[in-house]
Amino acid sequence: MNADDAVRSAYQVRRWVGLVEETYHEGGAAGNEPLVKAVAGVVVKNPFAGRYEADLSPLIDPSPALGTALGKRAVALLGGREVQSYGKAGIAGLAGEQEHVVACVTTVFGNAFREAVGGAAAWISSTTKTASAGAGIDIPLAFKDEVYVRSHYDAIHVAVPDVPRPDELFICVAVASGGRLHHRVGGMTAEEAHAAKA
Repeated sequence: MNADDAVRSAYQVRRWVGLVEETYHEGGAAGNEPLVKAVAGVVVKNPFAGRYEADLSPLIDPSPALGTALGKRAVALLGGREVQSYGKAGIAGLAGEQEHVVACVTTVFGNAFREAVGGAAAWISSTTKTASAGAGIDIPLAFKDEVYVRSHYDAIHVAVPDVPRPDELFICVAVASGGRLHHRVGGMTAEEAHAAKA
């Protein structure tokens, strides 16, 4: 069973979402290669919408499939570029709770996501909230092998007009091909981080 099929067997999927940004400069000289950021997301029915449930394992247990499927989709959106930074996020519709979307992006999700993007060592920055359809969310980005690499602290915004409906969850991940354009505020570099772990 492929990753998408595994997701559909565990969650009721309404839509997959993809977004790509290619930026050549942020006020400085334009480079030859853009900074590419990509978002992959999925909209699923929230089985706990409208009621409190103490046991959220029906959302947690199959979430590695979400991490794998979203990670593979995000990597594909980078168009062959290396993943240097990543993050995760989610929005619960108003008939649900923030905890419902958090349940979908816990450690088991994160481990599968790391593997899908080619391996990583750093914890995954995250944001979650409850909101109405059309609400946006900033997905935080950080260097995938060492969270203290300052040049890669970044984010990408995603919003979909009819997502999430009150009884839905919007789960998304983001990846980027590098750090911020024109970063120049010091701190540990990605190269130093890799050398320290060698």
